[in-house]
Amino acid sequence: MNGLDVTTGNPLRIGVFVFDGAEELDVVGPYEVLAWWAEHSELRPQVVTFSADGAGVRCAKGLRIVPDYSADEVGTLHVLVYPGGRGTRSLAKDPRHLAWVRAMAVSTTLMASVCTGALVYAAAGLLAGRPVTTHRSAFAELEAIDPSALPDTEARFVDDGDIITSAGVSAGIDMAFHLVERLESPAAAGAVRYGIQYDRT
Repeated sequence: MNGLDVTTGNPLRIGVFVFDGAEELDVVGPYEVLAWWAEHSELRPQVVTFSADGAGVRCAKGLRIVPDYSADEVGTLHVLVYPGGRGTRSLAKDPRHLAWVRAMAVSTTLMASVCTGALVYAAAGLLAGRPVTTHRSAFAELEAIDPSALPDTEARFVDDGDIITSAGVSAGIDMAFHLVERLESPAAAGAVRYGIQYDRT
């Protein structure tokens, strides 16, 4: 399981955080990959969505999402997926939210971000001195938040052990396949890729 210990009998749980202004594909791209895997894997992972207060959110281009839980209700997660989108800018300046992100990093084995979700992780102090990627247009913002972060402007995603960051929008799908590889196997990721017809180019 590559560092994730689920031998306690607790199911593997993955939470996708949603918020106003989240980029649609940052949310539903990884969700599609992970949920398809959940339906077909012998591990039977749980994949859920949640917002700060449990209320519905409106994404960056108008898509509305009704999450499964609030942050208080979601319970223990093994993996947190944090999308990007214009809504990250206000969240990256919200001390209460950043304190929550830091607390999640303590209790969650693997923190993953898509696109400008990395800006929130940086603002929470999670990326200091670590390799990271984000949307190609957001590297200057990332540097302004944390000059010690080590940007990788070429990678689709960067796996630094307990934190995985991915580049803009569609790169979150590639990161989700990588998560399946880490959590189960390359063969499982290949099965998902075949199942949703996400062909390599």
